[in-house]
Amino acid sequence: MPRFLHTADWQMGRSYSRFEIEDGAALVEARFAGIERLAQLANEHQCDAILVAGDVFDAQTVSDRTIRRVFNATKGFAGPWVMLPGNHDAALAESVWTRAQRLGAVPANVHLALEPGVVSLESQGLAVLCAPLTQRHTYGDLTEPFSHYETPNDLLRIGLAHGSVQGLLSDDIDATNPIAPDRAENSRLDYLALGDWHGTKQVNERTWYSGTHEAERFRNNDAGNALIVEIAGPGATPAVSQVATGRYQWHQWRETLAVEFDLEQLLSRLEALPDASVVDLRLEGSITLAGEDKLLEALSVAEARFRSIQCDRSGLQLEPTEDDIAALHADGYVGEVIEDLRHQQQEQQSEEARDALAILAGLLKGRDQEVGQ
Repeated sequence: MPRFLHTADWQMGRSYSRFEIEDGAALVEARFAGIERLAQLANEHQCDAILVAGDVFDAQTVSDRTIRRVFNATKGFAGPWVMLPGNHDAALAESVWTRAQRLGAVPANVHLALEPGVVSLESQGLAVLCAPLTQRHTYGDLTEPFSHYETPNDLLRIGLAHGSVQGLLSDDIDATNPIAPDRAENSRLDYLALGDWHGTKQVNERTWYSGTHEAERFRNNDAGNALIVEIAGPGATPAVSQVATGRYQWHQWRETLAVEFDLEQLLSRLEALPDASVVDLRLEGSITLAGEDKLLEALSVAEARFRSIQCDRSGLQLEPTEDDIAALHADGYVGEVIEDLRHQQQEQQSEEARDALAILAGLLKGRDQEVGQ
């Protein structure tokens, strides 16, 4: 009973310039470790092969070091790997793939599907019908020739392609690299392994996107998985199991704070996240000075615990309560300045007034702490 692992969209060599250098480097390393994890999973599940449905590399210009590291990471699985060029690493006349071959970096058990056709894995019971992209964008269905490919009757017909299944995206999106939604049926495929959609997605019982092995963006599309596919024989329905492979969880929250409970709920949700989290927060609404202290303390703790947390507080107004102002001991002229800044915030939506109020409150609290000592 043939069994294989389906993965895609590694995009090795991508950078994370929006993050701190240390965090970006850790996210890059997680993608290499993810390939090693795929090899380990293939061994654990006794897979016959690993199929990579495009975008192994993020660009044609990745470094030689990245190329070598990618293929080094595959060494944990001695069975066959079949790698398909996608839109990011299309099989051009001169490409990242031809460079890899010149470097001598491609192991003997890794099959590069640089041309349309069939990769026959007879010992594994698989005939892999490949539709590599030979340019970044096409407007014809490169999987159409699958219907004309002849394969031995005793081998499973497995399609391997990278593109957009028609009808999955909204009508106003002009999707390149189209794939017919009924390709598996029309081409007598036992399974169609797809890449391009970075999350795990089932199209029909024989057609799946595996998604990327390690999430790399703030999009709730079920990324960070691989698929273990088992098929009893030609014509049998595939048994597909989703297996988590990602190290980091990515969370993007847009929150509006109005009352104290909103802040408490937000901080509880943050505390419940695992350490291996990448978090992007944007806060709007209003917060008291006491609430601001709680928030900043929680963010400080989170910065040390999570892989990364970024918080945009520009839309969050400081609204000191009477208790807040009393705690600052802001009498006389300073009290009048605070009231004026509060008014500017409320009436003019002034970010400068908000920042000035935060700075002034910080100075007053620092003064009170020094006096207390």
